[in-house]
Amino acid sequence: MADMRMFVASLCQQNESEKYPHAEGFEADIPIYDGDFLRALTSDQMAVVKAEWVQCWQHGAGIFVVRKLFDQIATVDAATQVFYDLLHEQNQVQHNLADHFAAAGANSRIWNCLEKMAVHNAKVFIDYYKNPLLADICTAWLGPEYQLTSQVNLVHPGGAAQQPHRDYHLGFTTDEQVQKYPLHVQVMSAMLTLQGAVAHIDMPIESGPTLLLPYSQRYEHGYGLYRNPEFKAYFAEHAVQVPLDKGDGMFFNPALMHGAGANTSVDVERMANLLQISSAFGKPMESIDQQRMQLACYDELDTAQLSCNELAAIATALSDSYPFSSNMDRDSAGEGLRPLSGRDVLLQAVGESWTLSQFQQALKDMNWHKASH
Repeated sequence: MADMRMFVASLCQQNESEKYPHAEGFEADIPIYDGDFLRALTSDQMAVVKAEWVQCWQHGAGIFVVRKLFDQIATVDAATQVFYDLLHEQNQVQHNLADHFAAAGANSRIWNCLEKMAVHNAKVFIDYYKNPLLADICTAWLGPEYQLTSQVNLVHPGGAAQQPHRDYHLGFTTDEQVQKYPLHVQVMSAMLTLQGAVAHIDMPIESGPTLLLPYSQRYEHGYGLYRNPEFKAYFAEHAVQVPLDKGDGMFFNPALMHGAGANTSVDVERMANLLQISSAFGKPMESIDQQRMQLACYDELDTAQLSCNELAAIATALSDSYPFSSNMDRDSAGEGLRPLSGRDVLLQAVGESWTLSQFQQALKDMNWHKASH
């Protein structure tokens, strides 16, 4: 169980600058790297730097910054224009979806911006994502077969700070749901994704760059802690921020406690491309049509005399039990921060004695909510 005293003790550290000889400096114990320097390295030299990054993400501050991640600002500006185009298209229809950890209206989101950007302007997409330095950062944590996703966040002047949190996977669960996962799975989850943010404008402190709690990823029970009022008070007192320039990148362990800062500026529309990079190991070996299986077995399930444990076991065997990947434009999260999974829908159908046609329609509705277009 999460314990505030143990958490604070886990944050204690010594100066570790000698572990990051390729960093150009530090801000609040966070290593800062120069993109031009990194681009000039040989592959062997880059391998050494990658080991530095892994040390940082796993045992060190948990986060580092790359100045000039993009060496061509024109590339960033072209992508920014695409993002504004997509926001304009999005705003032509009623669109009130909120951020997971921020109130509606404080910001504007482009969910699944990766796909939308590629379809909207292939040239700009290619120019932006061909960046070898970005690829080096992704492979350092996840290996060569990673999967990119992108969610652009535009925080308006006056936008309040996010609630402090950890990120995907278990950051999008309730405390009760977290406790159902063994501790070693909670620890493992953080190794399956990498969080990144690319600044699309200059981000001074008053614009609200991400609030960060260095070293907080090291506390193993942290997914069950971040909603604790005592933790929120500690975070508010001890979190740090690093100002970013346009084209800079920030990359951190998803278990790092963090949250977007308040935009207290008068006229800065703070835009960042938030990258969530996933491990290839999150995919199964075979392609399985679970909904076909569910429909084939539903009538038998509805009449079988199953115990709660038996029903839970067979529902898992028949279902895609995890609620993501999801289209966040359509599939809004509930109070638990995540939408329904195929397993959730099946259990609801059995529990409420739906007809087969009702269950089939519910699956069609779920597919529409999750489809990318």
